[in-house]
Amino acid sequence: MTPDQKLKYLSVALWIIGVIFIFGIYAMMMWIWPSGWGWEPRQPEDEQMIMGIYATLGVFLIRAAKNPMQHLSLIWFTIWVNIVHGAIMLVQAIADENERANLLGDVPALFLVAIVLWILIPKSQDA
Repeated sequence: MTPDQKLKYLSVALWIIGVIFIFGIYAMMMWIWPSGWGWEPRQPEDEQMIMGIYATLGVFLIRAAKNPMQHLSLIWFTIWVNIVHGAIMLVQAIADENERANLLGDVPALFLVAIVLWILIPKSQDA
């Protein structure tokens, strides 16, 4: 894949991920699959905090989609925050039977976001 193609796909990925962060996380936690995306037992305050943080990040990812190379620190933050969040949730889901559905829900989704963005960032010599 050429660097220009990577940038184009990165822009599209940032836009899609941004929209998912703004609207999709809320929908998954509240209506679509609460056991795979929320806490068991329910913890509305913590869920609202996570939804607010990810929705805010989503807005900035959409803004970054216009010129990803000027927003690499935000993109790398998004990659690493999803790796760390996913790793913590993975350990919690293994340790706590109530959280096992997260092994099929948000844990793989968090790692997928990180992998997609990591792969699509052009290498410094390509940019």
